[in-house]
Amino acid sequence: MESEIFIARINDTLDIAQKTSKPKFFGFLSLEEAALTQKTLENRNANFCLFGGYDGAQRVMLCCMPDWCENAEFPITALTFTYRTVDELRHRGFLGALMALGIVRESVGDILVESGRAVVFFKNEVLPFVKTNVCKIGSVGVTLTDGFTQPLPQGDSLVNVTVTVSSLRLDCVVSAVVNLSRGTANELIEAGLVLINSQVCEKSTRQINTGDVLTVRGKGKFIIGKTDGKTRKDRTILEFKKYF
Repeated sequence: MESEIFIARINDTLDIAQKTSKPKFFGFLSLEEAALTQKTLENRNANFCLFGGYDGAQRVMLCCMPDWCENAEFPITALTFTYRTVDELRHRGFLGALMALGIVRESVGDILVESGRAVVFFKNEVLPFVKTNVCKIGSVGVTLTDGFTQPLPQGDSLVNVTVTVSSLRLDCVVSAVVNLSRGTANELIEAGLVLINSQVCEKSTRQINTGDVLTVRGKGKFIIGKTDGKTRKDRTILEFKKYF
């Protein structure tokens, strides 16, 4: 029932965009919601895009666009929270503090945390409230500034891994990075549980490239590194970083 209600809301967003001939936005989506959204709108041959404020975002906002529209400016702004490096803050601390203020999850995108700094993406409409009401996360004092500087906080620990694959097809790569059989990898892909750069991909033959961010629902997130090495048996050496 919940998925049916969610799909109805997505369809309503598209219908409004088509009726008004203006872009219509829907709040931040989880990976699962984004996958369901993409499948739903592709079945309707809709003109839409998903974006979370930066390339590779996990939580993304939906924009349904009329046929004439090629792109739209997403109402997303990042805020940087700075604090003493001796104060340890985590993702759940930021999320808990924001939810305690009554901010709904759909208004908050990715929360990227590192020592002394966090970058959080918001819907524009909640920015004044956040700036006025947030001066602490838990018991830790924070300073807020607009925007962010590169590089963004990684948000999670990354581990470097090297494997060999017979090819850079999506099914081969998924099989290798999550240590599953190729048949199981194909089942995950066909079920819409595999995303490349935040977009669902159901084509097992899709070629993976350096820099791609691969997400396998329930299995993890991976950043593809070098793909140009070869073994003596002509297998491809694949380097990637895995989030923990």
